[in-house]
Amino acid sequence: MVQKLEFLKQLAHGLTAQFGNSCEIVIHDLSKKRLDNSIVYIENGHVSNRHAGDGPSGIVLETLRSDPGKVKDKLAYLTRTEDGRILKSSTLYIRDENGRIAYIFSINYDITTLLAIENAVHGLVQTGPEETAETGADAPQTITHNVTELLDLLIEQAIAKVGKPVALMNKEDKTAVVQYLNEAGAFLITKSGDKVSSLLGISKFTLYSYMDKS
Repeated sequence: MVQKLEFLKQLAHGLTAQFGNSCEIVIHDLSKKRLDNSIVYIENGHVSNRHAGDGPSGIVLETLRSDPGKVKDKLAYLTRTEDGRILKSSTLYIRDENGRIAYIFSINYDITTLLAIENAVHGLVQTGPEETAETGADAPQTITHNVTELLDLLIEQAIAKVGKPVALMNKEDKTAVVQYLNEAGAFLITKSGDKVSSLLGISKFTLYSYMDKS
């Protein structure tokens, strides 16, 4: 596994040399289940303002909670940094000799400036009324730096999905929040159950019963 990691580092360095300082490459080590500091190597970390030793992204939690045999590489999707820059991202899953996912190799290319140029050119060449079309695409996922930020983001997404503040939620609403968090892998984060229980005003026993309904 050490040789595999060294090869991934070599590959990361070569790709960033080829594509320049707008290309960030992050290697997450899942072999030791170290959620708090899953990033073991990063090139051009200024793109997302992350460093080696930082925590996981949402994609890491999804991977840990998924059946390894069903996980497939996720290519050319959008993510967003905390300061609002848009990245074109791809996630590659690197397996060990037993088929388990040992590393995540993530490529994040900052396309913010390219999008601005595209919009400017579009405005120049447009000749008719602007038509609005629903693409159905998901909003870019925000990149976080540590498990605390990631848990807060997942909770925010869960509440937004229900569509009402916690104070107005009934049992069904709270169940939906817990199930969303469970499916997202939020409860892999240490003490997340305590935080969610307190937020929703429910006991840990109730929390587990809601999780069982997923």
